[in-house]
Amino acid sequence: MEIQKKQPTTNGVRHQINLVKSLLTKRSHLVKTLLKGFKKQSGRSSVTGQITVRHKGGGVKRLFRIINFDNYNYTAIVIASLYDPNRNSFISLNYDLLRNSFFNTLMTDCVLPGALIKCANKKHDYYLGNRFRLEDIPAGSVIHSVALVKHKPATYIRAAGTFGQIIQKTLTFCRIKLPSKKVLHVSINAFATIGTISNKVNNLVYIGKAGRSRLKGVRPSVRGIAMNPVDHPHGGKSNAGKPCVTPWGKPTKGQPTVKKKKNL
Repeated sequence: MEIQKKQPTTNGVRHQINLVKSLLTKRSHLVKTLLKGFKKQSGRSSVTGQITVRHKGGGVKRLFRIINFDNYNYTAIVIASLYDPNRNSFISLNYDLLRNSFFNTLMTDCVLPGALIKCANKKHDYYLGNRFRLEDIPAGSVIHSVALVKHKPATYIRAAGTFGQIIQKTLTFCRIKLPSKKVLHVSINAFATIGTISNKVNNLVYIGKAGRSRLKGVRPSVRGIAMNPVDHPHGGKSNAGKPCVTPWGKPTKGQPTVKKKKNL
């Protein structure tokens, strides 16, 4: 997928860098059961109406695409590559030859429509997009959509352009290097997909103006020092020499937010 820089005809497009989505299918009315409509995300409680998540609201309507992260056996043909407004990676519409049904999966880079993908408990050809147990994937392979347990859906390495690598295998567990450079210990019976997630150039996209952020449901964020003292600890045009805190008084710098959890 390529990126395109807009011509500076107006101030709104002067710095825009967009994805060229000519290789994606614009519409697919094959399976409407894979689409679900949800209530518009406003960042408020549906019961009390109070704000539960700040800086959310507005935006255009979008349907939720049901993605298959499961590990059941299938042999499918990739029919189309689609855009998903709910995630930064693309998705693939597949036709299952065994069950005569359609399903969506995360698109693997370089796996185009017409390709054959498989998910099996036994060893098969090591092609991009195929999903096997970690026991059957050679060490050093590039993988994504890793499941922690055999019967659990994929949990790790699902963002655009990310991939992990198998660095060690034993009889019971497997060590995987995550995109964050951390090492994850996973059961050797867990499943993973060979290859890299699509849309590698997603980090190069530049929105260029605030209006496009508003269309995505992102509202403006106001600095605490610009508020009144009743609204924020930094309010009143001075934070009184105190360290930076959240609106609820918790430190924003120097406080660990990740729980220390030992890997078994």
